[in-house]
Formats: sequence, C-alpha cells, structure tokens
Amino acid sequence: MESRHLSPVDRALSLESLVREHADSADEHRRLPKEVAVAFAENGLYRIAAPKIFSGEESDPMTQIETIEAISRFDGSAGWNLMIGIEVFGLVSPGCDPCRDLIEDPMVVMCGSTAAVGRADKENDGYRINGEWQFVSGCHNSSVFSATVRLYEDGEPGSQTFSAMIGSPDFNIQDTWHVGGMRGSGSHDVTVTDVWIPATQIIPFLGTADSDQPLMRFPLGARLAYNKVAVSLGLARAGLDAFVDLAEGKMPRFSSKSLRERPSAHRAIAEAEVRVRSSRALVMELVDELWQQVLTRGHITTKARALFQIACSDAVKGCVEAVDLVADAAGTSANFQANPLERISRDVRVVRQHLTVASLHIEDGGRALLGLEPEGAMLRGLP
Repeated sequence: MESRHLSPVDRALSLESLVREHADSADEHRRLPKEVAVAFAENGLYRIAAPKIFSGEESDPMTQIETIEAISRFDGSAGWNLMIGIEVFGLVSPGCDPCRDLIEDPMVVMCGSTAAVGRADKENDGYRINGEWQFVSGCHNSSVFSATVRLYEDGEPGSQTFSAMIGSPDFNIQDTWHVGGMRGSGSHDVTVTDVWIPATQIIPFLGTADSDQPLMRFPLGARLAYNKVAVSLGLARAGLDAFVDLAEGKMPRFSSKSLRERPSAHRAIAEAEVRVRSSRALVMELVDELWQQVLTRGHITTKARALFQIACSDAVKGCVEAVDLVADAAGTSANFQANPLERISRDVRVVRQHLTVASLHIEDGGRALLGLEPEGAMLRGLP
C-alpha cells in the first residue's frame, strides 16, 4: 500500500516510470491500463480530496493541482483519469455514509458522470434506474458508478437531481470513445438498464452533501475548473520539455543551423515558457486566496469567482497556445507519433474543450467584473 509519510505529489512523482511505460497502451486501447489504476489506488491518489473517514486526505486545492499536474506531465490521459477520480471521490463520497460499504475498501475505484440525467423510479423501498451517461472517464477500472438521476414517483419527476450509486456489474460500458485526443482516458458511455437499488444508494448530488469538510465549502464551479487546469499545465510542461530535447539534436532540412540555434526556436520557447509559468502562477495565487476565504468562512464574492474562472479558462487556453508555439517551431517532427509533441498536441486541446474551462467563460467573467449578472453555468450556479 501507499507510503503515507510521503506527500500526494511525491507519491505521484514516484509513479513516473509506470505511467510512461503504459502510456502507449492507453492510447492504443482507449482506456487506462489496470496496472496504472491499481497503482493510483494503492498510493491513495484517487482519494486525496475525499473525507478521512473514507481513507481520504482532504488535501487542499493546491496539493490537488500539483498532484494531477505531476501525473499529466507523464501522460495526459493518465492525468485526466486521476483528475476525474479525485473529483468524483471528493464531491460524491461525503454523502456516502448510508452506502459506505460500496466504497469503504480503499482499493475501490469510482467513476461518475453529470453529462446526462437518468431516471430513478420509486419502487417499494428503493428505485429502479435507467439511463445512458456520456464521458465516463476511467469506467473500465471502476467498480462503482455515480449516476446523475432525477427521482420519479408514480410517473411524476421531482425537481432535484441526485446521485445513484451503482455497483458493478449493474452498469454497462458502451464502446463510444473513438477520438483523437485523450484517447487513453477511456471516457466511454455507460448505460444502466432496469436496475433496482435500495434507497440508501440514492445520495445528494455532486458537491451538495451536508459536510463540515472545508473542501465542500469551496465554490463548486471553481473546484471543477482548477483540476482541469492542472491537466493542461502538466501537458504543457511535457510539451516544452519535449521541444527542448528535440532542439538539442535536430538539424532541420535545408539549414546550416541546428534547431537550437534558430531564432524562431528561441522565440517559441521563450514565449511558451512565460505563457505557461504566468498562467500557473496566477491560478495558484487565486486558488490560495479562495482557500483562505473558505478556511475562515469568509464571503466569496461573485467577482472573486469570476476572476478565478477567467484565470482558469485563460490558463488552459494559454497551455494550448504554448504547445502550438513549440510544435510549430519543431516542424514536421511534431507530427510523428514517435515524438511526444504529437500526442501532447492532441491531448491538450481536449482540456480546452471541456465545459468547465471553455474560453467562453472569459467573456462571462468579464460581465461579472463590470457588475453585470453572469449568464453562464459556471458563474451563475451549476444546477
């Protein structure tokens, strides 16, 4: 089992060779290899944001970011899997006391999805579950699926959403993740068909459980955003490192100068380094400010949340731009699968496409900074 005397970041760093060894297999088979998922569980990494009563560590947001960033530097898809696992355990497990037997074993891996709302029909002292959910990253390695559902009684739907905890083998994985970027995340669809569960397995929706854990007071939208930034930061750092390695040995065609001696390479790495480092610094500064407000039970204003959302969306945008800069300077080398920049370029774009850090939130954040009511889900309030 994990060495708990080490920090989560150090435990993540110790897995570098394992994660890198299985990265090609993840990309080929479109799922995280079991060996990597087991190592994450053994080292307690999936549960660093979970309550201590469920083998968690309740790690602060900065530690979560640095841990995900470390794994993402070795492989973006592995980092994405870890990020989703941290979010699901961190936001769902605080409400799991009625069904604690499902996740008490520290080796249990849990996946979840809010991309669709399924149906939970009241039946005796439980509910019958039906639905299909998209983008269930890490589902192949999970024995528990947290499904977003709406409760129905006598055919009439309630107004609130809940999480239905479905144990294996009662959820089915559909082979739907045929993509270019983040292939190894295994973000396939999951279906549940006519499965009855006891009422104890219907728990509060993502992040809404009554809990004294400080992390549960952190704004939900901000919490969903900062971990996505962590993946992009790790990928960008890997991209810049790959470019430096390439520049040291490449002699471009029809040129008397090595790549390292070309002014275009100098400008590319300079601009990319500043873009990634400045984005990271701002996100870490602001997340620490929010965390101090949470710890002191201070009021977090809409403008503070807006500024943080802008920083997160801009950081992911900046990571993509940084990778583009060095990939462009690398020339055709960046298009070969043997070069790390090829996969990094594919993967980092997927982070930017995610709802929680999409570029559209920058404009909405600007509305809030000018005193207007935000219109987007991340700042208006997730349902």
